[in-house]
Amino acid sequence: MENYIINKPLLLAPMAEISHRALRELIVSFGGCDEYYTEMISAGALLGGGPFEAYYTDGGPCPDRVVYQLAGTSGEQLAAAAAVLDRKEKAGIDINMGCSAPAIVRTGAGVRWMDSPDRAGEMIRRVRRGIKGRLSVKLRTGPADDPEYLIRFCKRLESEGVERITLHPRTAKEKFKRRARWEYVGLLRGALGIPVAGNGDIDSAEDLVRRAAGDCDGVMIGRLAVRAPWIFAQVRGPVLPAGPETARAPAIFPETVNLEEIALRFLELLEQYQPREFHLSRARRFFTYFCDNLLWGTYLKTLLAREQELSAMARLLSAYFREHPEQRDLPVSQGR
Repeated sequence: MENYIINKPLLLAPMAEISHRALRELIVSFGGCDEYYTEMISAGALLGGGPFEAYYTDGGPCPDRVVYQLAGTSGEQLAAAAAVLDRKEKAGIDINMGCSAPAIVRTGAGVRWMDSPDRAGEMIRRVRRGIKGRLSVKLRTGPADDPEYLIRFCKRLESEGVERITLHPRTAKEKFKRRARWEYVGLLRGALGIPVAGNGDIDSAEDLVRRAAGDCDGVMIGRLAVRAPWIFAQVRGPVLPAGPETARAPAIFPETVNLEEIALRFLELLEQYQPREFHLSRARRFFTYFCDNLLWGTYLKTLLAREQELSAMARLLSAYFREHPEQRDLPVSQGR
């Protein structure tokens, strides 16, 4: 199929229980993207030597393109954790100022940082002093729909050393009921001297191409990249080789993808790169989006959620495609 010319960075969004190595391996097998943000890493757990932190900070298979995203409640904590991650090969370190989950906000982390430009600015100053690598922030528009506040807040971050901002243009209290206001990405880009990427409500290859052609310095993809891990290669073709898997990626993207092979491959990667304690939660999260490619996907999600082993999920998936072989090969131009 025809590839589009997109010269701006394409980024994998940080998503809890999703943006881990298994998904990166799957995306890389199709050709990969420019940068992969990790799922949110707790600064406190990292500093405390939590038992699973090695999995959260596994940068494979292309560590030079990984951005480690940190969440924390204090400047001291975040600076110390950033210094630990700064010793790793990476593309950068990102501070989470966008998570609106109540459990995160109650601690003073995530989007709660956007309540005070001074508090956030002081934290960024501490982090910036302790690391040599690129420092970025992913955030929302703020506590309220106030573009002037957003610009003032981000100018403070820029003055303290932030080198890139990714904006998910919704307020702290908005979920997905209201469309992301992408005009704020362009507004912020015009007000700052650093790159501004956009994130939110990209549902198809056409959406991705349209946003990349707009007023932004990069496009971040979340749920669509889980539903269609081939999306980056579909719209642009493989990125420059970063390893053996990328080097084997097809130069021309195929007309169809085999959904059964992809689903089973993901389960294999999950078993290989994630601890057993994470298997079920990560698999269920993945299939929440991936099953949207299927006609009876909602029913299949329900069945998968009942299984207690990855092997049982694999058998269930194979049975589904034996019963519905016409759904196995998806024309990538269809999109859902």
